[in-house]
Amino acid sequence: MTEITERQKFILDKIIKEYIRLAEPVSSQFLERKYHLGIRPATVRLECKRLTDLGYLEKPHISAGRVPTDKGYRFFVDKFFEKNKSSFLEKKVLEKLSVLEKEIDDSLKFFSELTSFLADFSSSLALTYLSDEMVCLKEGWTKVLREPEFQDLNCAKEFAKMIQKLERNIEEFLNRGKVSKIKVFIGKESKISSAENFSLILGEVVFPKQQRGALAILGPKRMHYLRNIKLMNSLVKFLEKC
Repeated sequence: MTEITERQKFILDKIIKEYIRLAEPVSSQFLERKYHLGIRPATVRLECKRLTDLGYLEKPHISAGRVPTDKGYRFFVDKFFEKNKSSFLEKKVLEKLSVLEKEIDDSLKFFSELTSFLADFSSSLALTYLSDEMVCLKEGWTKVLREPEFQDLNCAKEFAKMIQKLERNIEEFLNRGKVSKIKVFIGKESKISSAENFSLILGEVVFPKQQRGALAILGPKRMHYLRNIKLMNSLVKFLEKC
């Protein structure tokens, strides 16, 4: 991966965070107004162009702003993994997990509640996979389909296809790539033909009663990676203690 300067890293970080928040291309003028970068607007534009030339950003057709590419998101996610070795749990998340722990003896209720919890806190589609039964539970369709990307019916159809293909091949995903309990697949990285506009965060877990399986968060590439990775990390750790 081509090395970029600290200033370019800062600009890339802000563009990705603003695009995740706004779902609109981010312009150099917007960055200068909001973050008071202390450099000339022409320099900001030049840095954005360099990031585009390096493949971290792209400029949509007839747009004044830029959006992250798969490479840009990957840089963003990898930097987060490097800097965040532990997970921070908000009070409401801890409270919910303590309630979930009480449902362990009722397997069906536990897995249903766990999937709903993951969907609610990620605002994405959540999937729980039980290896022994080869069963997938899914929650969160209503929330994820509210995202602006899904105003395009074709996008919604492609997302549904991705879910189906993931369910059929989830064991392959668990064994792919780095030996890690949490894996992030951005766009084409998943190698699913219908997934180029979506991302997947996959956590390999051992559920209570030693049931092997996985948790997954799925949504547009513009998903909130930092929150969702922290959430997944928290759940993996929670299940290790159950």
